[in-house]
Amino acid sequence: MRRRLINSTLAVVLVVIAVFGVSLVIVETRTIEESAHESVRSDAARLVSVVESRLVAEESVTAASMRSQVPHDRHVRIELPGQPPIELGERPGEGAIEGRATEPGGVTVTVRQDDDRVREEVGRTLLIILAVALLAVIAAVLLAVQQARRVAAPLTDLAETAERLGSGDPRPRHRRYGVPELDRVADVLDASAERIARMLTAERRLAADASHQLRTPLTALSMRLEEIVAAADAIETAGTTDAAGTTDTRRATGTTGADRAAASTIREEALVGLAQVERLTDVVQRLLTNSRDPRSGSAVGFDLDEVVKQQIEEWRPAYRKAGRAVVRSGRQGLRAVGTPGAVAQVLATLIENALMHGGGAVALRTRIAGNQVVVEVTDEGPGVDPELGSRVFERTVSGRNSTGLGLAVARDLAEADGGRLELLQQRPPVFALFLSREADEPSAGD
Repeated sequence: MRRRLINSTLAVVLVVIAVFGVSLVIVETRTIEESAHESVRSDAARLVSVVESRLVAEESVTAASMRSQVPHDRHVRIELPGQPPIELGERPGEGAIEGRATEPGGVTVTVRQDDDRVREEVGRTLLIILAVALLAVIAAVLLAVQQARRVAAPLTDLAETAERLGSGDPRPRHRRYGVPELDRVADVLDASAERIARMLTAERRLAADASHQLRTPLTALSMRLEEIVAAADAIETAGTTDAAGTTDTRRATGTTGADRAAASTIREEALVGLAQVERLTDVVQRLLTNSRDPRSGSAVGFDLDEVVKQQIEEWRPAYRKAGRAVVRSGRQGLRAVGTPGAVAQVLATLIENALMHGGGAVALRTRIAGNQVVVEVTDEGPGVDPELGSRVFERTVSGRNSTGLGLAVARDLAEADGGRLELLQQRPPVFALFLSREADEPSAGD
């Protein structure tokens, strides 16, 4: 922008100098030439008057008597009736300026001057005009640079302010630049920064309060599930003792094979519920930590296989009940950088989305893409409505009468860990979670 401002100002100045400079040169050249012609005509009239006065006084008119009256840079020719012409001064070459005066008595005086002096004076005038034009160009450049700095610097500053707002730093800068339009933009940005700061403060306070309130019931739920697991273990242990004991012991405990099977199922479901509670507790703790200090990151290096395996085991009963399967494939032994609880929550959202809206088997495939690890979740269902496309990640956008929050929250969780969640293919649907790869991991291909 600075360059454009300088170039435009300089172009205007050069056009003005060209128009007025050329006109001034033409006018000055004509003025100098007219002045030279007028000078020789004046000298001719003066010399005619001198010669006429000498003749009236009956004085002789000779070259010696007239030499003092002739300027040294002029050539004069005096023509008298009945006498040879008198010439004074050096005869000029071609192109000389000539002036002639004649008296009624027949006296004619011709004055000629070489045009070198005219050319010198014209050249001197041209140099003066060029010097003034050069000074005008230099002054224009300095003024253009100053004006460009005055306009461009505030715009750069305002761009930095907008960038800071976009990066999550809502502090107003309260800078003004003396330009009404730019000051208006600065006022709007400062007002927006204050509103964003208030909104962020309210959201962090709400997240902190909600996280704090959720910790107690989650802890109680976790303890209750642990008690259910312990009770199921006790029933299974009692059933094992009955199998090895006497008939009286079996009657005393009242356990049967059906009871042991039910206890095993209850234990399995309780363990799954306990894992979900622990993951939710981890997410709540992360929200509470971020609400207190948003700069504190919880991303660590972790084994991606463990998270994928845990999710498959957690969702397998629900898929089995629906008559479907959930499987995994691809590269194993991958390590990613992120928050294990958040990554598990993202995968859980994708698997649940496939269970609710998809069809057929659901596959989780892990692979490497450059310096990232990728987890793809796909199913054999109808896929995403073409009218939705990437808008499926927007809040309140849903094609199947759901809330539309699940994928939006999952995307936010992925971005909070420095990753991203994308829809690679609509039919069949392929969702991909991209995570940073741990630095120590080898970079072999799939």
